[in-house]
Amino acid sequence: MLNPARLYVLLFSLYWAQGLPVGFMTHALPVILRAQGVSLAHIGGFGLLMLPWSIKIFWAPLVDRFGWSKLGHYRSWIIPTQLLSVVILILLSFFPIDELNQPFTLSIFFILFLCLNLTGATQDIATDALAVNLLKTDQQHWGNTFQVIGSRLGFIVGGGVVLWALDGFSWQITFWMLALIVLLNTLPILFYQQSHDHTAQHFETSQKRVSFKQYFQYFTHSKELRSWLVVLVTFKVADGLSGPLLKPLMVDLRLNFTQIGVYITMLGACAALLGAAIAGYLLKKYARAQLLIWFSLLKVLSLCAYVGLAFAYEQKIVISHWIVYVVNAVEDAISAMLLVVMLTLIMQYSRKMLAGTDFTFQVAIMATMSGGLYTISGILGDWLGYFIYLNIIVVVAMLCVIPMFIWKQHYQKNG
Repeated sequence: MLNPARLYVLLFSLYWAQGLPVGFMTHALPVILRAQGVSLAHIGGFGLLMLPWSIKIFWAPLVDRFGWSKLGHYRSWIIPTQLLSVVILILLSFFPIDELNQPFTLSIFFILFLCLNLTGATQDIATDALAVNLLKTDQQHWGNTFQVIGSRLGFIVGGGVVLWALDGFSWQITFWMLALIVLLNTLPILFYQQSHDHTAQHFETSQKRVSFKQYFQYFTHSKELRSWLVVLVTFKVADGLSGPLLKPLMVDLRLNFTQIGVYITMLGACAALLGAAIAGYLLKKYARAQLLIWFSLLKVLSLCAYVGLAFAYEQKIVISHWIVYVVNAVEDAISAMLLVVMLTLIMQYSRKMLAGTDFTFQVAIMATMSGGLYTISGILGDWLGYFIYLNIIVVVAMLCVIPMFIWKQHYQKNG
């Protein structure tokens, strides 16, 4: 049995490796593409790179069903995908970055990053499943804390640190460093030996012929799980509605790119690391359902702070940039606290024999709602303006806490 410290290091390393390319593509890549003269239309098209993370539910059952038991069912997915990510990063290090304004070169660049996302999304399925099977109930909160810290650290390094490194190092050396970090984060899973593979055996013997209808019956067979589905659907509604507004608001508040990159993105990510650690500690002392509601109410208050910023902007009230930095950092910290609790509950509702599928399915519900609302919220924000629209989002966020109270009643009855 893996001792807790080694287990947390293992999960931290896997989620850190996974967060590196995601951080690069969401934070650094748009800046690099624009600096090379790539059009805004093509840069927008690179948003499709994140598609594998949205549709990974379609191959999650394959990760649960097929695996090499001698290597360890989920290890047999994680190790190859990690090593393949290293190979792709090395290939990218030799890429002629100065020729990105050429259509053919840009297409190859896109394909390589799409492959990197496919391997990362597949590694994520297997890692989530491994975590569900390895973590005991009293370890889940710390496991998910290290998951959030690892992925957030990956965002910091893959996004902000890479942009900083490119000012002092060449493209090739920067990507060699990324490849080395991913390779080093592969060592813990290489040295970890899974003694028993009950998960794969159980799946192959009793779950091989499960139909879609039978699968969804698990999430609808009780009042608790039905109310939990409603929580999953509503959990990211406020994030989806507010996502396209917050960064543009900061630009309109006259923050420059350096201020947004350092004091908003990187400081916010550091605040998220702290928030995740606080959530892990509090989960030892308080019930998960209670913390989910408390942190959700704090999230509403953080959105109220953005309403204040929007009011100042529209009334042309000059405010210190440090107020903006603090509001952003607090919101990022609360979001990380909320995410740790939510992931812990998602893990609790994931069956060991279908760990990858169950975990991915629940996360996909939240991501689908957030992504779908993200596409229309910018239009509503343009129409209504920051202040009115953010007030509406606050009201919606408060309404989305109601399903949590309903779920909590069923959760406590069955607990």
